[in-house]
Amino acid sequence: MARAQADEGIARRGLMLVLSSPSGAGKSTIARNLLESDNGFELSVSVTTRPRRGSEIEGVHYHFRSRAEFEFLKDNQELLEWAEVHGNFYATPRKPAEQAMAEGRDMLFDIDWQGAVQLKEKMRGDIVSVFILPPSMAELKTRLQRRAEDASAVIARRLANAKLEIEHWREYDYVVVNDDLDRAFSEVRAIVTAERLRRDRRPGLFQFVSSLLDEDVD
Repeated sequence: MARAQADEGIARRGLMLVLSSPSGAGKSTIARNLLESDNGFELSVSVTTRPRRGSEIEGVHYHFRSRAEFEFLKDNQELLEWAEVHGNFYATPRKPAEQAMAEGRDMLFDIDWQGAVQLKEKMRGDIVSVFILPPSMAELKTRLQRRAEDASAVIARRLANAKLEIEHWREYDYVVVNDDLDRAFSEVRAIVTAERLRRDRRPGLFQFVSSLLDEDVD
């Protein structure tokens, strides 16, 4: 208990966890499980021009905007990153992310490789990037079909784009193969734990160590 309390009292800078994968490889499920099991994270809700699916809620899954509204946000520097995926635009709102980092809170980003590149360019020291791979292309196709939310033509396009997206796996800090969801989730949790304990993310260690050295135990 004393160890846990001491760790909690050490000031730590928040991290920006980026999860990317081809559509259907499991990043959104892993992200949801992480949010449900770790109250230290909050989700960065993306802006998108994609039509809302029946199961999606405005402001929870995405901020759904028209192309004209999206262009306004982009032109006014209100987006931290943006990308075009499958013919639609996706982006990260700037203000919520900057506020979270300033307050030392952890942010979770469920974005594609294009967005990850832009975030790294602007906030490299804060980013922890994880790419989720499917165990096979055949399994990826099965998962997309099982989801039953997209037409056959859309699924075919997603599979074609998946190979292009997978080509960027080398650009990520960590790579997790999602052949078993529980194991993949555990691996992501281990990555988070290690990254939170990094010395350069814990500026409060300077004061903590100073207090240790000054402590009189005679």
